[in-house]
Amino acid sequence: MSDTNLWLTAEGLPSNVYAGQTLSIINASMDQVQPYLQFNLALHVGDDAAQVQQNRHHLLSALAPLGATTLHWLSQTHSIIAHRIDANITPQLLEGDGLVTSEHGAVLMMMTADCLPIVLSNADGTEVACLHAGWRGLANGIIEATVKKMKSQPTHAWMGAAISQQHFEVGAEVKATFVQENADFENDFLAQADGKFLADLYNIARKKLNALGVDNVSGGTQCTYAEVDKFYSYRRQSITGRMATFIFIPTKDATLNLSL
Repeated sequence: MSDTNLWLTAEGLPSNVYAGQTLSIINASMDQVQPYLQFNLALHVGDDAAQVQQNRHHLLSALAPLGATTLHWLSQTHSIIAHRIDANITPQLLEGDGLVTSEHGAVLMMMTADCLPIVLSNADGTEVACLHAGWRGLANGIIEATVKKMKSQPTHAWMGAAISQQHFEVGAEVKATFVQENADFENDFLAQADGKFLADLYNIARKKLNALGVDNVSGGTQCTYAEVDKFYSYRRQSITGRMATFIFIPTKDATLNLSL
């Protein structure tokens, strides 16, 4: 099996950047270790730490031929904190939910299992970002905070798999939080008979990105909850693994061979 079967490859980005989202299952014929399956990348969900580190090493080895050199993780806290990764890399694990870099080979990583992962790039692919947007982060401004951390205007975005509107039920207070910010978000909530609402994270994020001048937005068509054979879902199974969405600018000597 090709290593690129470890992830979905992002589309709609500048040709000189590479991005994607890992999958929960590598090979259905292999033994399954519930609830983490075969490619959990999170250390905080109760999985065997040695196995998680092995999975992370495997991912880096698979991305290396595409021009990746290091994986950069965060302790994600549903915040609006974004960090810049530069040549002076700190050895400590930072807290936050957004990463930005112009360094070649530095792979920006965000873990999700229903929340919305978004990658960004400027027009010429010389600066990229990756962020984690649950509804709280989306409402509080993680997209805006990450864009603010960039030194250039992002023009392209790709949204990885998240929970779709059909399966994402929230309370009236969540809807009110968004509508207070922008009345246009009213249309992104479908009322249910029990007084709750179905929220469209994808469309809310798309509107926020467009408002920030990011007009080329792709992705946002899959559902972590419904697509059991591809994705982890916290709402479907509260004890579960995590996918990782990533983006990087390949090293200058790399040949971006998408057939690998």
